Amino acid sequence: MLNANVPPSVPPLNQKNKALAALVAGIVLLVAMAGIRNIQPLLDSSLGALNVDPNMVPLVTGDEPIQELFVRAGCPVCHQIPGIVGAKGQVGPPLWLGKTGEARLADPEYRGQAQTVREYIVESVVSPGTYVVPGFPADTMPVWYGRKLSAGALDKIASYLEQAVEESAPRSP
Repeated sequence: MLNANVPPSVPPLNQKNKALAALVAGIVLLVAMAGIRNIQPLLDSSLGALNVDPNMVPLVTGDEPIQELFVRAGCPVCHQIPGIVGAKGQVGPPLWLGKTGEARLADPEYRGQAQTVREYIVESVVSPGTYVVPGFPADTMPVWYGRKLSAGALDKIASYLEQAVEESAPRSP
């Protein structure tokens, strides 16, 4: 039965989230391939949904300097990250987990296995649907994302983010 308040031309929310995820994945691919240092103009442009093959996204090794690691991984497209130039994304939650990580773990809606903020960061990358921060859309972060980062890159990302707070950036590991 159709809801009388929703026009039949409006797709279900799940389709909107999938389209948004495809757009985000496309932007991540473009950022990774181009090595764009300042991504804000890309974020401000109007891009259509892109069909992205996750196998085309380059692996981030963890040997990169922290700024390059985050940019090549595409994190600034969706997230605000202290100390990372151009990381002004609004699609995903801000990544100042040195300030917000404990609260996320304590959220009654959190159903993951992490016991520490560092474990939460890794879990969020490897299994992004485990916990979705309230106020942000589900099914937006690609589920294949964690498979494209080396263990060294994920460790370096977690080390940085577990110290990150809004007011200042942690030192590079």
